[in-house]
Amino acid sequence: MDVKRLRLLREFADRGSVGAVADAMHMTPSAVSQQFKVLTKEAGVELLEADGRRVRLTAAGQALVLRADEVIAAVERAQEEMATYRSGRSRVRLAMFPSGSTLLLPAVLDRAAATEIEVDASHLDVGYPDAPPALADFDVVVTHRDERTAAVASPRVRVTELMREPLDVVVPRTSSLAQRDSVSVAELADHDWISVEGGFPVDDVLLSISAVTGVAPRVTQRMLDFTTIEALVAAGHGIALMPRHASRHPGVKPLVLEGVRAARVYEALTRPRPRRAVAAVVGALADAAADLAE
Repeated sequence: MDVKRLRLLREFADRGSVGAVADAMHMTPSAVSQQFKVLTKEAGVELLEADGRRVRLTAAGQALVLRADEVIAAVERAQEEMATYRSGRSRVRLAMFPSGSTLLLPAVLDRAAATEIEVDASHLDVGYPDAPPALADFDVVVTHRDERTAAVASPRVRVTELMREPLDVVVPRTSSLAQRDSVSVAELADHDWISVEGGFPVDDVLLSISAVTGVAPRVTQRMLDFTTIEALVAAGHGIALMPRHASRHPGVKPLVLEGVRAARVYEALTRPRPRRAVAAVVGALADAAADLAE
């Protein structure tokens, strides 16, 4: 079987449609479909089947994708070794959510530079279910989830837990609550909240607060930038949940939340058999997280 066609099949598994594969690989949809027909002939069994107006992988196709992961990983490791011999450096594509990159990326880049690894870092802030598909474009995806959410369970994804970061309630320094160090969920039922968009760990914890108190939190604003959220809290427009290491505004007071588990877990996602340089970057992320914990 041709490795290029196996790569196309893996792209289909990651991206979900022939059109998306064509866009990613700079081909026409008809050319992609033709390559799938050739691969089907090589396999001797149907790899795709109709699903309404779309197509999906058959059971045989899903099995071949797993083998394609192994073949492509082996080829990439060989290419990496040859590239290292030529230039002495390896390149790793790393995607991280913004607040996590603020904490970990500087130390990761320092460690990578010391081992002759070039890290091409990008911001990627998506909900937890949308993180694994990003491995179609990145070698390492650092994501976060509510600690009560189950970790990704897929034979095509390796999950490395990096750290647990508590979520605190931040209130204005002018609030009477600011004289304390902790607060119970029952005391927060009547407050206005500033939160993130649904699907992110902070909002998941708000749902837990609703379950405990029996009162749905009044979310008046939704923002994805923690700096903006803290500025609104400091100005008296509500309270918010904030990751402990992300809170920096002098106008807010973080309070430990009592009565509900509130934390987000950082994870590094890779393919099951990562290249040596990719594994080294994951190790650097784990080291940076451990240093932060200390």
